[in-house]
Amino acid sequence: MLTLADLIESEIGIRVDRSTPGITEAVVDSRKAIPGSLFIAYKGENVDGHAYLADAFKRGASLALVDGSIDPSIPVLDLTRTFDAGTEIPSLPFAVRVKDSQSSLVRFASFWRRKFNPRVIGITGSVGKSTTKELIAEVLSTRFRTLKNQGNLNNEIGLPLTMLRLNAAYEKVVLEMGFYKPGEISDLCDIALPQVGILTNIGTVHAERAGSQQEIARGKSELVQALPAAPDSVAILNMDDPWIVPMAKQTKARVFFYGLSPQSDLWADNISSDGLKGINFHLHYFGETYVTHAPLIGQHSVHTILRAVSAALAEGMPIEETIIALQHASGQLRLVAAHTKEGALLLDDTYNASPESTLAALNLLSELPGRRIAVLGGMFELGEYEKIGHAKVGMRAAEVVDQLITFGDLAKEIASSAADSGLDSRSIISLEDSSQVVELLQSILRQGDVVLIKGSHGLRMDRIVQALEVEE
Repeated sequence: MLTLADLIESEIGIRVDRSTPGITEAVVDSRKAIPGSLFIAYKGENVDGHAYLADAFKRGASLALVDGSIDPSIPVLDLTRTFDAGTEIPSLPFAVRVKDSQSSLVRFASFWRRKFNPRVIGITGSVGKSTTKELIAEVLSTRFRTLKNQGNLNNEIGLPLTMLRLNAAYEKVVLEMGFYKPGEISDLCDIALPQVGILTNIGTVHAERAGSQQEIARGKSELVQALPAAPDSVAILNMDDPWIVPMAKQTKARVFFYGLSPQSDLWADNISSDGLKGINFHLHYFGETYVTHAPLIGQHSVHTILRAVSAALAEGMPIEETIIALQHASGQLRLVAAHTKEGALLLDDTYNASPESTLAALNLLSELPGRRIAVLGGMFELGEYEKIGHAKVGMRAAEVVDQLITFGDLAKEIASSAADSGLDSRSIISLEDSSQVVELLQSILRQGDVVLIKGSHGLRMDRIVQALEVEE
């Protein structure tokens, strides 16, 4: 079990040979503190965790990692000063002072990771990381004890928190790795030590911070560059993405290609939609063909499935067993189907948006019967791709939808592009307030309509869904 002694050793290299408190969980949100947990007082852009020590302790945290000012009544074990085997350890709860809480969290996670020997699967890319992580973890867990990062804990804070949940029982670890700036994925790999690296695709999401697609591709390639040499490691690459194919030359690992091309090691064709029941396709591997169904919706989901099968094969699961596991998968991670009181179907894809994911969502909308309505918000952090990204979405919307409603200032470019691409101007409405969107939809929706609602998370378009959906 994780203990205070492990934290001390990771921080200053001294092993305490006496009994020290155990750590049940590591958290950065005081609201998630549980009895025996370690609360990391992290200084974010808008919130300083040091202000929430009392709340964390009240909820059961026994330790807090701090680097700033705290209430003087809180006992402190100061690791920035001289520490030896005889240093007194305060009574619980107390704070552990370090020079930098975030750096200490990374060291602690790295130290703990190296005590175990699971197979670690790292996943990165512009779109599809979370769905891929969930599906791979679900498939592997049918045979192996599998750990995954929860939700979007995929950065320099979230990934270390996941690694601190590791114990000897876990055989596989599936980690989504986020990318915002060059060097970040390399740093995450230094913590996690992945043996399998999976690249989904290279798009324009986060281009505002990361730079051009070339820079994004360079940053994502850090995952395959960090893999150990074959035969113990595998780089699983998307043959359908021209930005990813060259990465085969940037890794010492064995390369395994997936995609829609027969040149891939694992490939799919004859893909057809079964509506909300999922998709049907033929899977090809080593000259054999497998007629397959999976409950993920939208033909674009075949790439997610190919990644999951590739990972399972890399970890020694027979393809027949993998296909059975796929057929029992729980389905989509983020896109949720709901209904309105009028009987319209809502496709809630409001978690986030990029040009790539929005085009995929529109492709899904095109596969479903009924009057097709898209409510599309702006896409943030596209940098130099902002105009062209929104324009591409508008062009595709013009081919798919019967009614286009755009939300917010950025999305006006979608509306303009859709009009230029031939969508009747009477079928395009641009609104600035979510309540206006709700009122409009309530006035026009009827049974059999299909409504896609999608936009960047900061627009909080989930409120539109909440106002329209009915409990079933």
